[in-house]
Amino acid sequence: MTDSVLLQPWTGPYGGVPPWDRVRREEFTAAFDAAIKMAQADIDAIANQSEPPTFENTVVAMENAGKALDRLDAIFGVYSSNLNVGPIPDIERVVAPKLSAHSDSIYQNEKLFARLEQIFKNAFDSLAPAQQRLIDDLYKTFVRRGAKLSSADKSQLSQINAQLARLYTDFSQNVLDDEKKYVTWIDSESRLDGLPASVVASMKRAAEERGQSGKWAVTNTRSSMDPVLTYANDRALREEVWRTYYNRCDNGDANDNNELITEILALRLKRANLLGYATHAHWRLEGTMAKTPEATEELMDQVWQPAVARVHEEVADMQKIADKESSDKITIEPWDYRYYAEKVRKAKYDLDLGEVKPYMQLDKLREGMFWVAGELFGFQFKPVTDVPVFHPDVSVWEVTNKAGDHIGLWYFDPFAREGKRSGAWMTAYRVQQNIDRPIAPIVSNNSNFVKGGEGEVVLISWDDATTLFHEFGHALHGLCSSVEYPSQAGTSVARDYVEFPSQILEHWLETPEILQRFCLHYETGEPLPQSLIDKINNASTFNQGFATVEYLASAIVDMKLHTTDQTQIDPDLFERETLAEIGMPSELPMRHRTPHFMHIFSSDSYSAGYYSYLWADALTADAAEMFEQAGSFYDPEVATRLRESVFSVGDTIDPAEGFRRFRGRDVDTSALMRKRGFSN
Repeated sequence: MTDSVLLQPWTGPYGGVPPWDRVRREEFTAAFDAAIKMAQADIDAIANQSEPPTFENTVVAMENAGKALDRLDAIFGVYSSNLNVGPIPDIERVVAPKLSAHSDSIYQNEKLFARLEQIFKNAFDSLAPAQQRLIDDLYKTFVRRGAKLSSADKSQLSQINAQLARLYTDFSQNVLDDEKKYVTWIDSESRLDGLPASVVASMKRAAEERGQSGKWAVTNTRSSMDPVLTYANDRALREEVWRTYYNRCDNGDANDNNELITEILALRLKRANLLGYATHAHWRLEGTMAKTPEATEELMDQVWQPAVARVHEEVADMQKIADKESSDKITIEPWDYRYYAEKVRKAKYDLDLGEVKPYMQLDKLREGMFWVAGELFGFQFKPVTDVPVFHPDVSVWEVTNKAGDHIGLWYFDPFAREGKRSGAWMTAYRVQQNIDRPIAPIVSNNSNFVKGGEGEVVLISWDDATTLFHEFGHALHGLCSSVEYPSQAGTSVARDYVEFPSQILEHWLETPEILQRFCLHYETGEPLPQSLIDKINNASTFNQGFATVEYLASAIVDMKLHTTDQTQIDPDLFERETLAEIGMPSELPMRHRTPHFMHIFSSDSYSAGYYSYLWADALTADAAEMFEQAGSFYDPEVATRLRESVFSVGDTIDPAEGFRRFRGRDVDTSALMRKRGFSN
């Protein structure tokens, strides 16, 4: 099995690239068995060596260990996220517990931990700052992962982790299945009234792809749901689409996730207690900027009430229009919010985002992102065709600096398809590092835009364009990385800091340079008129009640789920009671309802961590004001400080220190309130 391409070093140009054209899915399971065995041999060699422990022979050796497994995991991660069809779900169910067991075997290796402890306690002061941070994080992570437990407790911990790995996989597969399984079918053209022609065309193609010619299909993803709720005049259609989307995995069928969530939460609490923590949230937050659940709750409480008050104002404005337009005396419901918000936007600011969309060409916006990266960081992007891709939709660019030196590769997978998880995300296939020699990063951005027909221009919404820039911020974080050790590279930073570089980049979409140079009408080529730009700027804080409450409700529920000591939680009941307790307005839902909340139940990644977007946005708002005070978002001095203090340093310094170096002081959280229009 060791001769499988899945286990071999990557070959080809640019320091080697993923061999997508030679991947055989039937080899994955055996390849993981072999790669785990190889990685275990690397760890055993480090732990069992006779030489006294040093940073080089232990920590650096660990940085270099398990490379075949890293490469394999990167490839399979794309299959499980972007190509989750055929045998992949079953393979993932087999592989996930094995990876969990391997991880535990490292953290529970007593000889290895003894070496790390000796370096941490006896050699710390002799190390360089980045090395000190690495050994500090490594030692504390081992402790948090059970290195000091008794043998019996370690065994119990491994059983819990294996169970969780299986449950996470089942949860994710259920969400994917529901997004594929539930489709809203439309068989009367009259029900399409109000929808933009481009949306209607994509719905028609979706139906044809599913063998339903003559009908229109609304698939069960956010990118398909959102325009219907925003523009469809048929209120019953809006309600049907809304219920289908927000009830994912809460339908009492085989894909219902409620029982899985109950198990996951109970196991997380049990694991936290075993490790000496009061709750899962206390365990997860120890290594973040926030440190404690109480700190996150303080920030969320600061924003919640002003946001709810703004929602009530927004609903009152909507209700006035609804009363004027309809003789049915409707009351605003969640499936009405987006629809009437657009009417209010038009009435208050004379802004119809439907008028903006013809200027939002995906390809042009991508060019705009490249231009921003050039202005801020000196990057140039050149399309390449000499590397394999995993799907025909994927394109690749080489990234160079102004001198023409190779920086890395950027892959882009923009369109929705069966087997691809919903939403948008960044992935690193390979992180930057420079232990023995420079190794360039390979990163990707992944979206779920609706693909146009042959020769058709793909137009996206303003919100989708914001998300596009957001995810590109993550990619630039990986591409700017300039560190020595892979564990500290790129986006390998605290969970509540990693969203800062991505959220700050959203601001460049709104700059005149992007709006005038790259927002060009898809038919005439004319730039976005200044009159529309002015309206966009005037409406910059419009609907912030909805945007903030929709997100923050999910973050609060996440934190409360993971700070309770209840051991048998009914997710639906807990969600309802929590929302009632905090005064959730009935006119809108959580952004992610609990049964399909992938961020917190598909892995430990964002569990007790969905607050991170708000925490990072406090940094973002303050950082953006620094550019505003400099007079331009393209100010070279501020851009250089952003790169040197934030984008390039990875986890080599404390994130709070990195922000201080950039801003010249600690964060001013009142900037967050100003950004959202909640301050006086």
